[in-house]
Amino acid sequence: MHERSADDPVLPSTAGRPWWAANELLALLLELVALGCLFGWGFSLADNLAVRSLLGCAVLAAAIVLWALFAAPRARFRPPLAGVLAVKALVLGGGAFALYGVGHPTAAAVMGAVVVVNTALAETFRRRPAPAA
Repeated sequence: MHERSADDPVLPSTAGRPWWAANELLALLLELVALGCLFGWGFSLADNLAVRSLLGCAVLAAAIVLWALFAAPRARFRPPLAGVLAVKALVLGGGAFALYGVGHPTAAAVMGAVVVVNTALAETFRRRPAPAA
């Protein structure tokens, strides 16, 4: 792992790459949905409102910290690709499992499939050079 420097490029340019930009927008939406699902799952684990709120916030905070440290475009630490994918699988896959855990198996399966396709496309697009202007 290495720390990022301030001048280290994070993402390639979106110029001339509308499908890449659309996939990145979908990735952001999936990340937000996963965080919401994780909060909802944590919130569903207890009967007492205070405990429910605490559990929902704790699960959400853990996912956010993990993502920010290792998987975000401007992550503090950047492990090798396998490590980044493991964190993404844990958070995004955890969101899909959380959706399943609160009683929505079909939505969880759809979310899981979309996450896999989106992540595969994102990693493919990130390794292709932008078209020459």
